[in-house]
Amino acid sequence: MLNEKLSRIKLLLTDCDGVLTDGGVYYGEAGEEFKKFDIRDGMGVERLRNFAGVTTGIITGELSPSLIKRAEKLKITELHLGVKDKQSVFKEIINRLGLLPEEVAYIGDDTNDLEVMKLAGVTACPADAISFVKDVANIICEAKGGQGSFREFAELIIASHQKTKTVAQANHTITLNTGHKIGSGEPCYIIAEIGINHNGSLEIAKQLIDEAVAAKATAVKFQKRTPEICVPKDQWDIMRDTPWGRISYIDYKRKTEFGIAEYATIDQYCKKQGIDWFVSTWDVEAVDFMERFDTPLYKLASASLTDYPLIRRILLTGKPLMLSTGMSTNKEIDDAVNLVREFDENYPLLIAHSTSAYPCKPEELNLKMIHTLADKFPGMPVGYSGHETGLATTVAAVSLGATFVERHFTLDRAMWGSDHAASVEPQGFQRLVRDIRDVETATGDGIKKVYESELGPMKRLRVNISEEYRDKSLV
Repeated sequence: MLNEKLSRIKLLLTDCDGVLTDGGVYYGEAGEEFKKFDIRDGMGVERLRNFAGVTTGIITGELSPSLIKRAEKLKITELHLGVKDKQSVFKEIINRLGLLPEEVAYIGDDTNDLEVMKLAGVTACPADAISFVKDVANIICEAKGGQGSFREFAELIIASHQKTKTVAQANHTITLNTGHKIGSGEPCYIIAEIGINHNGSLEIAKQLIDEAVAAKATAVKFQKRTPEICVPKDQWDIMRDTPWGRISYIDYKRKTEFGIAEYATIDQYCKKQGIDWFVSTWDVEAVDFMERFDTPLYKLASASLTDYPLIRRILLTGKPLMLSTGMSTNKEIDDAVNLVREFDENYPLLIAHSTSAYPCKPEELNLKMIHTLADKFPGMPVGYSGHETGLATTVAAVSLGATFVERHFTLDRAMWGSDHAASVEPQGFQRLVRDIRDVETATGDGIKKVYESELGPMKRLRVNISEEYRDKSLV
């Protein structure tokens, strides 16, 4: 209960004499009174601000110039000196800042703190506070005034905020604009990646969408590139045999890219079919292009994990971002995640384990990385982007905790194109979705129970039946 109260605190108010100082008085050359402050308490002010987002204020009857300088150094702007009526000042502060009393904590040590302590959500006092104050304080610090009591109280508040944040992260889910949720405890978000397996044909794309819907996939995904940006200049004129004849590589890439007319059709078609759709964008201009459509998220391909301008452009959209981690080092993954968190600590971010081999050997799938990523980034939805040829390993990824999975999807693995061989055909995708849903159902809640279906075998096979089941109708 106390920890819950501490987690609500947004402002910590403190007395000065007897809390931030030991009550001693020091005189300057001009006869002015100075106070000696404990450095630990100053660190407490900074830590409150940096790690809990809690600000500090001082309400005191003191008029010491050293107190003013100390407040300036610690960036404490809520400074009230020479106060006679602390209750009135407390009320003025919370009204002006729009705070509730339970969102404010107070630490004091003397009789003039008693009335204001009755108003605060949580109260504390130093170890050497007078007995009357100790009787009303929620927390009696082990440290004395001027010897770290403020810091002690501050650390309790910080710990409560971090614990609350951890609990929130542990249950964190990302809700898409389509209503689907991705995260622990939610049904696995199953993505049929069409990518460029449409081979530049809108009709093939529609057939793939139809098959994904029939398989009960949650979403289909395409890839969007600006060929002139993504294809290295020295590869433009390399000739290649294609379904359109022998053409240059840049022309081939142009042939496989959909434009505004195709994606407008796909947008309407997916909405009519009731399936999510989104894309992997490979360059900044592709993001600009896709912002014409209200897709639920963006995917960043493994190859783009170190493309920081692209990541920053996606972040500006505010849409959830799914990072894929194939061909990446731990540092590259950390750097990408840190880039997102620096932009917005609470940005809706998902991360997918992947190995960028097409098709990928089972011994290189390394599915335990799902646990590694989940431990490394608590609360972040972790998934799996697979490029293997079988289905069992993707189902295993879900049993290991993948909250979303992605597999390349094709009408026929023998079709012309670079990704078809590592893709799943319609019947296989139906089995994949079915098996994933069966695994989710079979996983249960981890609570041991005796099922109704077990009562008959219990009567037939048990020598001794527990008392709670003796009176039940065992048939």
